Formats: sequence, structure tokens, C-alpha cells
Amino acid sequence: MLSLLVIFVLTSGFSQTGKIEFEEYDLDNGLHVILQQDQTTPNIVVSVMYHVGSKNENPEMTGFAHFFEHLMFEGTDNIPRHQYDKYVSRAGGVLNANTSSDRTYYYEKLPSNQLALGLWLESERMMHAKVEAIGIKTQKGVVIQEKKQSYDNRPYGRILPETMKRAYVKHPYRWITIGDEKHIENAKDEDFLNFYKEFYVPNNAVLTICGDFKSEEAKKLVNDYFTEIPKGTKEIYRPSIVEPVKTAEVRDTVYDNIQLPAVIQAYHIPAVGTSDFYAVDMLSKLMTDGKSSRLYKTLVDEKQLALQMMAFPMPNEDPGLTLAFGIPNMGVDLKVLEKEMDTQFATVREELISDSEFQKLRNKIENELVSSNATIEMRASNLATAYTYYKDAGRVNEELEKYFSVTKEDIRDVAQKYFVSKNRVVLYYMPKQN
Repeated sequence: MLSLLVIFVLTSGFSQTGKIEFEEYDLDNGLHVILQQDQTTPNIVVSVMYHVGSKNENPEMTGFAHFFEHLMFEGTDNIPRHQYDKYVSRAGGVLNANTSSDRTYYYEKLPSNQLALGLWLESERMMHAKVEAIGIKTQKGVVIQEKKQSYDNRPYGRILPETMKRAYVKHPYRWITIGDEKHIENAKDEDFLNFYKEFYVPNNAVLTICGDFKSEEAKKLVNDYFTEIPKGTKEIYRPSIVEPVKTAEVRDTVYDNIQLPAVIQAYHIPAVGTSDFYAVDMLSKLMTDGKSSRLYKTLVDEKQLALQMMAFPMPNEDPGLTLAFGIPNMGVDLKVLEKEMDTQFATVREELISDSEFQKLRNKIENELVSSNATIEMRASNLATAYTYYKDAGRVNEELEKYFSVTKEDIRDVAQKYFVSKNRVVLYYMPKQN
């Protein structure tokens, strides 16, 4: 197995120490460029991450970042409407995009001889995107329909928006990325154009190329396609709002079109990358990650109080949340299920976890981190995220060390600090009564 691992790291962009090797530099217009070579397959990933998410939006104009995730596929000055994805598919590639509270990410995976195509497509999106009436009208309909399907009409789909608006009173995390459909519906074309000019500029982006390419050729193509894109002139809005420290539990009941009730506990956690975050993340995995987690093993398998236990961790650029979500077994009162959940969290506040649990956690995290960098798609995203959040792409090579510096005492300490009733939202999610 060791010899196979050595072969893998030597041919896939890892050094012999397991570190990801990459090159990075800045263009004069502020665009940060990351090049990461990997000759294991004849493919490349071209990606651009913009440092804009739902937290950068005006509270009266929410959903814009997610809207642009869709709009930026509409076409450009040089790409006809609805043809953007066809360039990629005809070349034998795939493409996609996603939006979070903190950033928006676009990528194409292509055969390695199509590097110029990928760079041209992303440069077109950055410089010449069509932000005009016909595309805006089309995507308004698409986004409003997506909100209905994914949130309004989906069982338990309202859990996240209902939780966030109670967990935050000031910070823009209080709304989710899909935003308010009325804000999107009522927004003027000029509002969208202003948002594009502010955020979708080279000095608010990182371009990452991962895969089978020659460095000098890539640099020349990056220069050809991106150096003439002008630097943004608008001041980029970065919210400095700090959510007040919580001093009392927020508790409520929500009724929805569901058949089985649920209990949600949402604990405030520190921002991703902070010293406490790594211990909190390990604690969250211990309690809620998978069928071997404490909550699932105790509440579902042993005591049969719950049909399902799930978790929704949100490692955000600013302090986020981790959600524990339980559906009670038939005949089990929500109060009984919640009480047992509280008992499990009380245990980790009072007692150190066992050596075997601790080692299992470390093994799990090591496996996840190695797996998370195993493909060029994942590596491109991880490098872009590290630069966007920390202005340091090298953080991808420091994560395991940071997790491994966490002690059992650290896990108990963060349980006492963050996983307490005054620092949480509790929702009883109930079927609507006829």
C-alpha cells in the first residue's frame, strides 16, 4: 500500500511529503492566479471564485449572488444566449457553479487540449457578461421557481431559512442564499448591473487551473485572456457586522406541510479557520457525523427514540452554525428526544472523550482531508477557497496539522463554550394542523 501511495503522490500534484504543490501570482488588475499541475489524467479544471456571497447583499435586495450564479450562463457579448454550456459539452467537458453565503464559484472540466477554451469562457464571463433585460427576466422566473421547489414546497425545506432568521438578528447570515423572491422580482435591471460591476471584477476573484498543462503555456493564455480586463472601480462591500454574543436560548415552533415532526438544535460556532473551529468541527463529527456518531448510535440504534439523526454544519467565513436535526420514532414526544440530545451534549461538556473515539476522529479527518484533495476538481476548489477566505492558498497544506493539534481537552472546552443552551436556537418543526 505504501508503494502505491508514493506513486500516487508523485504523479498527482503532491510532493513526497503529501503537500499540494502549486504556483501563484497576481496580474496587474488584481486577479490572483493559481496553477496546480497534475499529469495523472489528460484533463484540466479551469475555475474562478468570486469573493461575493449572500452576506455581501443589501438587506432589501437579497438573493443577488445566487441570481448571478444563473445569469452568468446567459451569454456574453461574444457568446450567444444559451450557448455558453454548449461550448463545453461539444469539447467533451462539463461545467457547473455554486453559491454560498461567502463566495460564488464557477468551473469547467475539460480535456487538457482545451485550456484556451476554458480561459476564454471565464474571461468572457468576467468582462462581457450579458446583464440585460431578456436574460434578467428569464432568470427571475428560474430562481423564483427554484425557491418554491427547494424550500417552499419541499418537506423540511424551510428548516434552514426558519433557523437562520432566528439565529441572527444583525449579521447578513440571517437570510439564505436563495434570498427573498420579492426582492428578485422587484429588482430593476440597473440594480443587477451595479451588482455585477462591483463584485465580478478581477480584483475580487481568483483564477485556478488544475490538471495536465504546461506552466508557460498556461501563463501566456492567462495573460492573453485576462490582462486587458480592467480592475473594478467600485468599492467592494465587505460587511463588518458582528453578531451580538448570545445570552439566552431562542425557542420556537414552526408548522409546515410535513407528516413527521422534528427537533432542530442550532449552535453558534466560530468562523472557519479560527483556532476554536478545528476543535468544534471535531466535536460536531463526534456527535452528529454518520451512523457511528454519538447521537445516531444512542438515539436511533440503542434507545430507538429517533428514526433519523442528521447534521448540517456551516463552516462560514464569519461565525456560523452547526445544526443537529432529529425525527422522533413513532409515539416518541419531541421533548423526550430533545432531552436525550441534551444529555449527550452534557456528557461531552463534563467528560473527556475516550482514547479510541479520539483516535477514530483523527483517522476520519485525515481520510477526509486526503480524499478532499484527491481530484483536480476538489483541489481547484480547495485552493481557491483557501485564498478567498485567508488570502493564503497554502492553508490547504496546513489543515491536517491544525486538526491534529487539537487535544481531548480542547474538545471538552469548546463543548463547554459553544454547545450550551444560551448559545442555540431550538425549533420544534410540526405538521400543520387542519
